[in-house]
Amino acid sequence: MRPESPVDTASPVSATLDKAAEENFPVAPFFLPRAWRDDLMAVYGFARLVDDIGDGDLAPGGADARFLGVSPDQAHDRLAMLDAFEADLCRVFGDSDGPPRHPLLKALQPTVRRRSLTPEPFLGLIAANRQDQLVTRYETYDDLLAYCELSANPVGRLVLAITGTATPERIRLSDAVCTGLQIVEHLQDVAEDLDRDRIYLPAEDLKKFHVDETDLAAPSAGASVRALVAYEAERALKLLNEGTPLVGSVHGRLKLLLAGFVAGGKAAVHAITAVSYDVLPGPPKPTKARLLREVGATLRGEG
Repeated sequence: MRPESPVDTASPVSATLDKAAEENFPVAPFFLPRAWRDDLMAVYGFARLVDDIGDGDLAPGGADARFLGVSPDQAHDRLAMLDAFEADLCRVFGDSDGPPRHPLLKALQPTVRRRSLTPEPFLGLIAANRQDQLVTRYETYDDLLAYCELSANPVGRLVLAITGTATPERIRLSDAVCTGLQIVEHLQDVAEDLDRDRIYLPAEDLKKFHVDETDLAAPSAGASVRALVAYEAERALKLLNEGTPLVGSVHGRLKLLLAGFVAGGKAAVHAITAVSYDVLPGPPKPTKARLLREVGATLRGEG
């Protein structure tokens, strides 16, 4: 193997981890213990990279493909990249030849060992991105929830595992929060997803509100689209409210972190409401003031 240059190592890692600042929720805020921050960022790096592979949003230059041993002619084949990524994940868990190759998976291995993490949540995130290559429409809300079980819920379960607080009830509440966050993100990204030929609004709901795909491609939402988005936003808020007791079930700095997750979702719903549900011009983003207000309300049990 040739030695890895500093550019090869740093560029894709930085390009991936820097996206943490764009999320609706805090990924690894400063007030957490350093060990938790390191482990949460290691998990975030995995989750962000697998999403970037699935969305075709990798850093330019092909370094990620080279790390994963994918030939240049297959670097744009998302399924081939996901297969190679899963093979490298097996190296993280010692189920394959040698150590992991990608820097973000090398960084994940100490976290996996330190926290005794299992492969299942990571495999779920890979499976969700494989599904994105094969399934671009969802007929029912239940179909969408099944997708969120792969694409979102594993993240919350990993947070609980890292912090040593996982119980069956907390996992149930965490799943509600994570699914709510995923649905909110889908609402923020309707136009961006459509550009990728994906629609995460259930087809049965489009029919119910008399919305077709050409309506979603418009520069601004009409009344039917706004009514549809309002309906889905209410669903997301219901899930976030259902999961809010998770915050009260823990203590200390973890309580603040989880409040940030819940508040980030609720603030994003408020941002969608503030633009009268017209999400088509671009993702409505919550203000910092609104986020802080939601954090306070969540900590006081008012959410």
